[in-house]
Formats: sequence, structure tokens, C-alpha cells
Amino acid sequence: MKHLITKTDGGSIAEEIGVKPGWKLVSVDGKTVRDVIDYELFTNNELISVEFETDRGELISYDIEKEVWEPLGLNFETGLMSPIRQCANHCVFCFIDQMPRGHRDTLYFKDDDWRLSLIMGNYVTLTNVGDNEFRRILDRRVSPLYISVHATDGEVRKKMMRSNNADRIMERLTALHEHRLKFHAQIVLCPELNGGDVLRKSLRDLYSLSPEARSVAVVPVGLTRHREGLYPLKPMTMEDAREAIRIVDDFNEESGAEYFAFCSDEMYLRAGLELPPYEYYGSFDQIENGVGLFRLFEDGVLSALEDRSPLPRTVKMTSVCGVAIAGCLKGLFSKLKPYGVDIDVKPIRNDFFGESVTVSGLVTAGDILEQIEAGTTGEALIMTDSMLREMDDIFLDGMRLPELAEKMGVEVCPMPADDGEAFVDKLFELSERLINK
Repeated sequence: MKHLITKTDGGSIAEEIGVKPGWKLVSVDGKTVRDVIDYELFTNNELISVEFETDRGELISYDIEKEVWEPLGLNFETGLMSPIRQCANHCVFCFIDQMPRGHRDTLYFKDDDWRLSLIMGNYVTLTNVGDNEFRRILDRRVSPLYISVHATDGEVRKKMMRSNNADRIMERLTALHEHRLKFHAQIVLCPELNGGDVLRKSLRDLYSLSPEARSVAVVPVGLTRHREGLYPLKPMTMEDAREAIRIVDDFNEESGAEYFAFCSDEMYLRAGLELPPYEYYGSFDQIENGVGLFRLFEDGVLSALEDRSPLPRTVKMTSVCGVAIAGCLKGLFSKLKPYGVDIDVKPIRNDFFGESVTVSGLVTAGDILEQIEAGTTGEALIMTDSMLREMDDIFLDGMRLPELAEKMGVEVCPMPADDGEAFVDKLFELSERLINK
């Protein structure tokens, strides 16, 4: 297996020894490199022998002495050095299956790649990992992994994920535990399938694998209005959300588990309950699942304001967000008024996916346009950057940020949603620029 090199980093070992774009990596210390996991492991030594194939087909080997941590400076066609593994499940709650048709292809791609779990913290199911590949995970000491468990009861998990391999989850998790490999877990809660006693069992089973099992997040199932022909799941009610929180709280109290099992912010908001305090979340291990996200953001905002002076005049702007978080943001943003920033919080009803979808990250440009009248936003419109594709300016409905700004007739500024201090910095930078216009 050879890997095409697309470029070398300036000043790197690869550039120094003369490696050129168009060459191929053949082996490291005589071992075939399957993907980025092998590459990082094999090159993490002081002395290595690397074999290349030049663009003319010649084989060249270099003996390299370097610091253990020092990268070679090679860049390949893809970050994984192999194709992304697609999901082999047919989960009854899959959000991608509930997407409206006719949008960009990337919205419909289902990945389930354990390598992305290690590198980026993506949640994976392990159902598309054969025994030999799972042995490789153990041998390569892959840790931590982020695993979509949903239920430790094998039959329940098979029903939810509609995969014949889904019932082996405790076997796999136990192996990680025995090999001292850490993992985090998530449970997408469909109350009629994996709530109640099934949820209680899942929490007990996962906690039995501590300390390798580091945390578990319980998040509510997301249902859109595009479910024609799909499994007839029931929307989560306020009482369903409250029961889930009670189960998690009771488990933590009875087991003595600290900073282990959490419900997401969205679960509390659906339940109509106040979010727990900042201290409840420990090291915020489940932030990507929206566990403690608002409290972390709030703490960052309030800390950053301590070092700020009021602006020379008041700047008025509008913030658009999902329906669920609007009340929390109104309370927090009211604390900005003494500093000269007056933000009118406007919750956006989600007509694109359906009103039951209330999170900010799934708000579309079209819904903003329909619900916010141009000329009523003040001097700027701000929004969470999670509404956009990562490293891009496109919304889920295909509209781009400049188009929205043009139609609104005002500057539209994406703001960091997971870093309160960065939010304040960008907010004051925006405000000062508006003042100096």
C-alpha cells in the first residue's frame, strides 16, 4: 500500500532530505502503512528508516534521526490516508435519514470511522469494525474513543440500530476496559425503546467499566418533519425529559459516581428545568454532546467582561438562535448592556426541519429571512457559527452567508458558540468597528 505525497512542509525533515510532491510513501521500518494511525505510530521514534517511490518509479530509502515527537512534514491526499468508512447501520433515529432531499451531497454522507473518533472526537458505533480491525484498535492502543452505545442490552441495541453486529457492544467495551483504553459514551434517548429500566441498566453497565469508561451523555432523540416511511418514533415530551434527568440523577447519587453520567443541555431545556451550575460538569468531557455547553459559554463571557470597559456609545444588534436556548441567552446578554452592547435575542422557529427541532445549530438562513424583517436588526445581526458548515460560510439549506447579509441589508456576523471569551472579543471588535464607521 503506497501513499501519494501532495506536498512537504517548509523547513521539515521531508523537505531537507529532498522528498518531492508526487512521490509515494512505501514503508516505515519495513512495515506497510495502512493509514494515518499506522503512520503516526511508526514515525514516532528517534531512529526510523523510510522508503519512498519517486515519480519515476525508483525506490529510495532514508535513515532518519529525529526527536520522537518531530513530524516528518509529509502531506497526503487525505488526512486519514485512506477512504472514510461509511456507516453500516440503519438506526431508527438517524438524523440524516430525516433530511429533506435535494441539498448538497455531503449532507447525506454517513461516516462511522473509529479513526475520526480518535482524531476528532466523532462518535462511532463499532458495528462496522471486524474482529481483526478491532484487534488493531487494541494493539495500537487507541484511546480515547467516543462510542455511540444507546443501550448495553444487545437486543435493544440491535432493534435501535438495525445491525446484526450491534449486540456485541458490551463485549467490545469490556475489551477496551481490560486493555486499559479509555472511552466516552453517548446514549440517544428514544424513551419508548431505551428509556426507563433499559437506561438504568446501560448506566450501571457502563459505570462497571470505570475508570476506562470516562463519561456518558444522555441526549434526546431529534425528530424532524421529514420522517415519511421511517420507524414511528414518538417525540420526546417534557415528562420524558424529566424522567431521563431523574434516572441520571438517581444513578449518580446511588452509585456515588462523580462527573460520569450527564443529560445534555437540550434535555433540561425540553424538561423546562434550570441548567445545573458550572461546577456540576467537572472537566466538561461531553461538551460536543451539548453537555454543559451553555454554562461553559456563560462562564467565559462573564470572565471576559471583567476586563472590559464600556463602549463610548450603545451599539444595538440582534442575535438569532434556536428556540430552546433563547431564554438563557436573553438573561446572559442582558449583562452586556452596562458595557454598551444591547442585543435583542430573536428565537427562530425551525420550519426547515420542523418545530420540534429547537437547537441553534440547525437553524437555516431561509428561516431567518422569513422570520426577521430586514431593517429591524439594529446595526448587525449575530448568530452562532455552528449554523454554518465547518470552515465554510454555507447554511444547511444551501444559502451562503454573504447572500443572507445582502438580503437582510445588514452585516451578519458568525460568533463562536463554545468559547465565551472569544465571543466577547469578537463582539467588542464588531461593536468598535460599527461605532467607527
